[in-house]
Amino acid sequence: MPRFALVLALLTALAACTSTPPAATPAPVSTPSSTPPAQQVYVSIGDSYATGLAPGGTGESFAQIVAKKSDLKLLNLACNGATSADLATKPACGPDAGGKTQLDAAVEALRGKNTGLVTVVIGGNDLAPCAVSQDPLQCATRTVADIRTNVAATLTKIREAAPDVKIVGLTYPDVFLGAWVNPSFPNGKNIARLSVAMFQDFNTTIAAEYAKFGAKFADVTKTTGAYSELTDLTQDPKYGRIPASVAKVCTLTYFCDRTDVHPTPAGHQAIAEAVAAAG
Repeated sequence: MPRFALVLALLTALAACTSTPPAATPAPVSTPSSTPPAQQVYVSIGDSYATGLAPGGTGESFAQIVAKKSDLKLLNLACNGATSADLATKPACGPDAGGKTQLDAAVEALRGKNTGLVTVVIGGNDLAPCAVSQDPLQCATRTVADIRTNVAATLTKIREAAPDVKIVGLTYPDVFLGAWVNPSFPNGKNIARLSVAMFQDFNTTIAAEYAKFGAKFADVTKTTGAYSELTDLTQDPKYGRIPASVAKVCTLTYFCDRTDVHPTPAGHQAIAEAVAAAG
């Protein structure tokens, strides 16, 4: 090889060994998405217990408390005065109902695949007339059968739309225990006694229906003090010595002094805790 060519080859080789290599292309840095994940929705269907109706107007309901504590976006479709049949037949309430029934609006939300919880509180308006019926237990037995049928139809559609969504069915405080001290009921103590059996039957039957669909059941009746013996007395500051379960329902609802079945703020808090405990 001519000397010039040899020198050129050596210089080229030397340059290849000593020159600064090109800077490596940095690997792309993974950065968090600028769009946070969408907040899960909580669908509430039912009656005035879910809306927060009270003697002085509408207040914070158990549904709002649950939504806040669980960091869920509340879609409250409940309507004051709703019966179990109304869920599938009458327009839902609230600004997001869109003219649909509670059930249809709930199913539409569930198909959005971002629902974390559904609560159902229904049946109280169906049962209310039984408290003043000539035969309250017979009335309640007949009415509970109808509620059971309507709840099953509701849960069937909810499960078809969202097979895995968490569902919590609710019952009610035994407000009729308050008839024990409410002067509007001359036979109030008898109504209170009968109400215990009525709620036990209702809750057992409805809890079994929810269980068929893999739903949880929040026994609000138990949470608010019912089922205990009416011979278990306590000293109430307003009514004197009365059954402890009566005193508790007087604190958690407005029935004892206003003949209003709705929960007090403390009552809504107790119901929200029962929903959480049903987890």
